[in-house]
Amino acid sequence: MKNFILTLALSLTFSALSFGQTDADYTKTLKKMFTLSGTEESYQYAIKQMFVIFKEQSPFVEASVWEEFEKEFSNTSIDKLVEMLAPVYQKYMTQVDLEEMIIFYQTPVGKKYAKNLSMIMQESMEVGQQ
Repeated sequence: MKNFILTLALSLTFSALSFGQTDADYTKTLKKMFTLSGTEESYQYAIKQMFVIFKEQSPFVEASVWEEFEKEFSNTSIDKLVEMLAPVYQKYMTQVDLEEMIIFYQTPVGKKYAKNLSMIMQESMEVGQQ
C-alpha cells in the first residue's frame, strides 16, 4: 500500500509534464465518474496517509517543511486532479467506458462500493503496514 501512495504522489507530481489533448466532454465525464466513485474523498485520504508515512520515514525533516508540502498537495482540487489524469485515463478508457462506469456507480451496489471505498482503503493500508 505504501507503494501505491508513493506512486500516486509521483504521478501527480510529474503528470503535469505529460499533458495531452483531452476532449472537454471526456473530462466532464471523467469528473462525474470521479465524483460518483468517491475518488475525490479517496484522493484526500491518500494524501493524508502519504504524509503520515513520509514523516515516519524522514523524522529529520522539519515539521514546517511537511506542513507546506502537505498544504500544496491538499489544495489540489478535484478539477485539477481530473485535468492532470484525463490524458492517462484517455489512453486506456473510452468515453463509453466511463459512461458505463457512471451507470455502475449509480446502482445500489455501485453506491455502496463508493460509500465504503475510503474505509476499504484505510483498512487495506493498515493490513499493508503489518
